Amino acid sequence: MEDAAKTNGAFYAHFESKDDLVSEVLDDALERQKENLGRARDKDSIMEVLESYLSPAHRDHPGDGCPSASLLPEISRLPKSTRMIYERHLKEILDGLGEKMGGGSSGMATAAAVFSMAVGALQLARAVPSDDLSGMILKSAVQAAEQLITSESDKRR
Repeated sequence: MEDAAKTNGAFYAHFESKDDLVSEVLDDALERQKENLGRARDKDSIMEVLESYLSPAHRDHPGDGCPSASLLPEISRLPKSTRMIYERHLKEILDGLGEKMGGGSSGMATAAAVFSMAVGALQLARAVPSDDLSGMILKSAVQAAEQLITSESDKRR
């Protein structure tokens, strides 16, 4: 608040606590992520989203990217009410992706695997200083995601 030339009282006029602020910011970021993922309509567009997600550009700009990849260690330490917000959005993301991957529990499981792998791969790619290793992590995750998605769509036939 000091950096914004505001008093602490101004902060608390908008938010009950710092945790409340974090919850609001997280809720907004996840809503935008859900909308972005909602644009994917089929296997090909899901792969386009994944290729963008698992790209050097996204890796190199964590402040503009996925709240999950940037904040998961912190989210696990937040109050249960904030983690429930995260869980609600995650379920909605997985439900939406799962429907596009065939629906039912199988589609949802594939969506969970792909999303988990993508988030983890992005975190790993950001953690290592070598562009070669980081790039290999990203490319490998795209290939593995495509195999999972293709396998799921083959099951539906």
